[in-house]
Amino acid sequence: MDSPTPSIVFEDSNNSAMDACFTAFDKDGDGLLSLAEFTVICRALFRNDRGHIYEVPADRLEEIFNVFDTNEDGFIDREEFKFCWNRWIKTIVRPVNAFLIVDVQNDFISGSLDISNCSAQQKGYEILEPINNLLETVDFDATFYSLDWHPSDHISFIDNVKMRPMDESSPIDADSAQVFDTVIFAGPPPMKQRLWPRHCVQDSWGAELHKDLKIADNSVKVYKGTNPEVDSYSVFWDNKKLSDTSLNAQLKLKGTTDIYVCGLAYDVCVGATAADALSVGYRTILIDDCCRGTDFHDIEHTKETVITHHGVIVHSNEVKGMAEGRDRRPELGYKLAMELKNPDSALSQRNETRPVQRIRDDSN
Repeated sequence: MDSPTPSIVFEDSNNSAMDACFTAFDKDGDGLLSLAEFTVICRALFRNDRGHIYEVPADRLEEIFNVFDTNEDGFIDREEFKFCWNRWIKTIVRPVNAFLIVDVQNDFISGSLDISNCSAQQKGYEILEPINNLLETVDFDATFYSLDWHPSDHISFIDNVKMRPMDESSPIDADSAQVFDTVIFAGPPPMKQRLWPRHCVQDSWGAELHKDLKIADNSVKVYKGTNPEVDSYSVFWDNKKLSDTSLNAQLKLKGTTDIYVCGLAYDVCVGATAADALSVGYRTILIDDCCRGTDFHDIEHTKETVITHHGVIVHSNEVKGMAEGRDRRPELGYKLAMELKNPDSALSQRNETRPVQRIRDDSN
């Protein structure tokens, strides 16, 4: 266990909580928070309920500090701290969580595109138990299920490859194309497309969510891949970002800060969804044991993308503590601070939905 350090305790109260926090960590009483004093706040914030304190690299601490030192005088005064308190500290300790379960459909588990037949030979049904356990034990603020929902003439189906002209730059012609090959259809603009077996056709058995997947009360289904002319891996947009789904609007409506992503396939639709969640600005958590994929190299690339863009990858047994604000990861705190600088970010535009809390230094 790490050495003792001031911790943060939140209790329901009024706006005096912010002043109590500022006073508790303004150790020299000068009415300003220095970088050193702010560092103590971060040591109190970024910890779990087992007493482990997550270390934040010095350069990242300074970057976060500078977000709130808006007048650039090297200190955070009480007025600047209001923004830090309301938009950063409160979000870290009281996140608004969405659970996004991607494409846990029959065709990917035992149907026409059973991922166990792909190079990684992973079994899709193995994610059902840990996902169901999360649904039963974690009180998410919202739960979404995405479904691939393709028309029969969809561009991704190998048996439709001759329905559209090939671009002259395509490395493979229609007569030679096989499942999992990538071709380029004629535009404008030219459309690069990986070819898949016919799968998740609208209203078919293969498109249904697996019968053993628990469906949460008041959950929302999001349908993607409905345009026959463009594939849609991400639950946010189609692959060309020509159109979006309802997901982002619904997340914003609920004041979502954190998205927990899992499902099938790890390196295709799950990976694309996690990447888009990060690009929109959400704090994104990928649940490793609740995903299965098609190719080991591509799965590793998905993980690298998430980590590089300040998401985190966790095991399902870590989710409850994180969702309840008892396990607070510095990567997500850094992500939030950086997003608060971007006026177009989902987190920057978010309206406060949690009650004001009181904070104190309980180290004495």
